[in-house]
Amino acid sequence: MEALPLDGVVVADFSRVLAGPYATMLLADLGATVIKVERPGTGDDTRSWGPPWTENSSSYFESVNRGKRSVRLDLSQDEGRAAARELVRRADVLVENFKVGSLAQYGLDFESAHELNPGLIYTSISGFGSQEGAELPGYDFVVQALGGLMSITGESDRPPVKVGVAVVDVLTGKDAALGIMAALRHREMTGRGQHVEVNLMSSLLGSLANQMSSLLTTGIAPQRMGNQHPSIAPYETLRCEDAFLAVAVGNDAQFRKLSEALGMVSLADDPKFATNAQRVAHREEMVSRLENVLGARPAADWQQRLQGVGIACGQVNDLSGAVHYAESLGLRPMVDPGGGAAMQVRMPIDFSGHGSAEATAPPLLGEHDKEVLAWLEGPEQQLPPISSRRDPQ
Repeated sequence: MEALPLDGVVVADFSRVLAGPYATMLLADLGATVIKVERPGTGDDTRSWGPPWTENSSSYFESVNRGKRSVRLDLSQDEGRAAARELVRRADVLVENFKVGSLAQYGLDFESAHELNPGLIYTSISGFGSQEGAELPGYDFVVQALGGLMSITGESDRPPVKVGVAVVDVLTGKDAALGIMAALRHREMTGRGQHVEVNLMSSLLGSLANQMSSLLTTGIAPQRMGNQHPSIAPYETLRCEDAFLAVAVGNDAQFRKLSEALGMVSLADDPKFATNAQRVAHREEMVSRLENVLGARPAADWQQRLQGVGIACGQVNDLSGAVHYAESLGLRPMVDPGGGAAMQVRMPIDFSGHGSAEATAPPLLGEHDKEVLAWLEGPEQQLPPISSRRDPQ
């Protein structure tokens, strides 16, 4: 198999829960050797976050921990700290999301780690940064509230709601992985490691795109509009006979195609709907007229017809339907890591020159204790690929 981009890169993963483990899983998918450091007894908090459960653990834990080795280290004990410091000395990347400053008591803060390994990419993930927000606990749900995302999510006449997945954690994990890649490239050029810091609040604000730009342009905070778009119409869900259909019309020519496909040619000629600005201004009437026609047939029928003339649309699927639809498009969305783990979502990046690392099951707690500790006590050499499942030592 052709070498993967991060072959030979060793990642010391001191992170827990979602953002950090998601970032290190991405690195593992790209070929890095990821060693997950866990507390004896309990391990990562998410090991107990169920149901649902797989044969080995919670499905939550397994969703972000494939392709890693697990080693139990008690950082409160000299032996555990010594092993952790040796791991840091050998690592290329360290990822942690402890409370800001708390790793200093173990000699694992950035300054200590950098002195031990000047080339280390030390990556810290926090909720609100390392300044005035350092003491604040960082939970995705709370950041969605404080960061404004909930204020623009939901129907205009209903209370604000969170997004249906911990999207801020995922965004922050991706930012962490991107920062690590850039820092590794910088190290190639300079030989120096550095401290990469990301936080949930900044990652959320950085993702708000046109909504944040609207605030900065007008001084007026955008409000909840449900599934409607503040600047485009129709760009929303429309009720059909049996389900909702998401319809995205990006310009006037597309609106004419939509009108023709629905047998409503006169709609595009009506001055109230001829331009996007007019459609936004008369959205309520436009939606009513469109739904009068769409309501006569199932959403799947309309999806097929409208896609056939180049209109971006799709019925609102549940997650099972989403997987089946992706499979129908040849996107290969799933991967089987084996070892009793549940099927998982495949890394969503394809490369022409290489694939991704072979998916291996998320580790049992302490599954690789013996292997990792023997490696840390022996000569510096690359760890072999993860072998078949073994019982924890």
